[in-house]
Amino acid sequence: MKNLEPALRPVPESSRLRNAALILWPSFLAACLLEGLVFAVVDPSELNWAGHASQPTRQGVYTIAFFLFWSISMACCSLVLWLSKPELQVNEESLSD
Repeated sequence: MKNLEPALRPVPESSRLRNAALILWPSFLAACLLEGLVFAVVDPSELNWAGHASQPTRQGVYTIAFFLFWSISMACCSLVLWLSKPELQVNEESLSD
């Protein structure tokens, strides 16, 4: 294992935890910011839901929107983390699949 370049060494568990933190925390903050910005302008009670009579409560709309914003932000953070990997590590991972 000492002869392998740092990019080709097996990924320790702590690195996976670090990557999860690098994805979840910034995406959580972005979702909070987006939630505040969107609902400062949009009133959930004025949204049309394709003509349906039953609409979710305001809190339900806030919750759904937050998790939607959070999942989109997580996808963006994951893409940034994946694009920041050294090319040798990406190539090695694709060969092992």
